[in-house]
Amino acid sequence: MDIFVLMDYVQHYTSPLGGITLSSDGEALTGLWFDGQKHFGSVLGPECLEADLPVFDQARRWLDVYFSGREPDFTPPLRLIGTPFQKAVWEVLRTIPYGRTATYGEIASRVGAGSATGPGPSCRTLARAVGSAVGRNPVSLMVPCHRVVGAGGRLTGYAAGLPTKSFLLHLELRHTI
Repeated sequence: MDIFVLMDYVQHYTSPLGGITLSSDGEALTGLWFDGQKHFGSVLGPECLEADLPVFDQARRWLDVYFSGREPDFTPPLRLIGTPFQKAVWEVLRTIPYGRTATYGEIASRVGAGSATGPGPSCRTLARAVGSAVGRNPVSLMVPCHRVVGAGGRLTGYAAGLPTKSFLLHLELRHTI
């Protein structure tokens, strides 16, 4: 009997903000974290192998374009690992345009509007659940959780820290004016 073992692969990238760790299942990108950020490596199994993979080449090219201040016109294949609710939130995040922001409440409204289950949780409860899902996004930058702000545009929570979030928003804003 053959035993098939799933392997996580990793690669490292040096950004203007420090180290970034990329992960893959061998075909798609499954993780992109600033080294040391909250929930770092959340989708990684106990065994990881450093490897050169085509998806890592694509991810490094995407990051090079992004950190040069341009909007990448491609995205490497992604495999987002999470609950159905988290995946729904992350899909909404992917629709936030480069250089723009959305509030947790706006995302909650969009996720809640997609629900066919009748009366659901209060708007405040849903916004908190959205905040939790945003914070657990395993593919930072490409699933742009840094574009989510509090009510009134207030900078709030970011797994890699508010200075990193501010840098990323300013990088995008400088190149969209």
